[in-house]
Amino acid sequence: MRHAQVRYFQGLHPHEVTLTDEGREQARAAGEALEGIAFDRVITSGLPRTVETALAIVPDAEVEERPALREIESGELRGVAPENVQAMMSTAFRGIVPNETRFLGGETIGELFDRVLPELDEILADDGWDVALLVLHGAVNRAILSRALTGTRTFLGAFEQAPGCINVLDVDTAGSFVVRAVGYTPYDPVSVRAPRVTTMEHLWQEYLDARGGSP
Repeated sequence: MRHAQVRYFQGLHPHEVTLTDEGREQARAAGEALEGIAFDRVITSGLPRTVETALAIVPDAEVEERPALREIESGELRGVAPENVQAMMSTAFRGIVPNETRFLGGETIGELFDRVLPELDEILADDGWDVALLVLHGAVNRAILSRALTGTRTFLGAFEQAPGCINVLDVDTAGSFVVRAVGYTPYDPVSVRAPRVTTMEHLWQEYLDARGGSP
């Protein structure tokens, strides 16, 4: 899963933000969709938004925290011209994103793979679980989905990861994946509620709102 909705640009460091009221409703909807599933492991990045989402779904879970699965790190946007920020946000996850591409001037896609894929391999190497819930982040989920489909370090940016969305993957002991569902949002099952914006378009609007509504 991706964690449910938060608000960035609210004076908190991105590592500190928590769910909005809408985000808590999204997490509740995900909990209803996953009700009755016995999770052997519940894994998060340890950031509050992932832990809060996980506990809304499995309230009595012993939540594992894996900091290497945190969201891709952006650069410093203060002092960057708004039109350049908009360009970076609108193209961040477009098509196949080269490994050397920096996310909003920060961490590269390759650096994201460097920390996410070893964690994924370690989780999969443990044969002590059958069903696991991973509550992570948009770019991290894209990296995992891309690995599942290509078997390589190819980053497929077009996988939309709306807040609180659910992805379903099977994997066998040889590490071969079957992708059963991607980006399912229980609160909007076929993703037709208006406005149909991407997560990065929504982030741009948040950035504008924090600046007073104008570029």
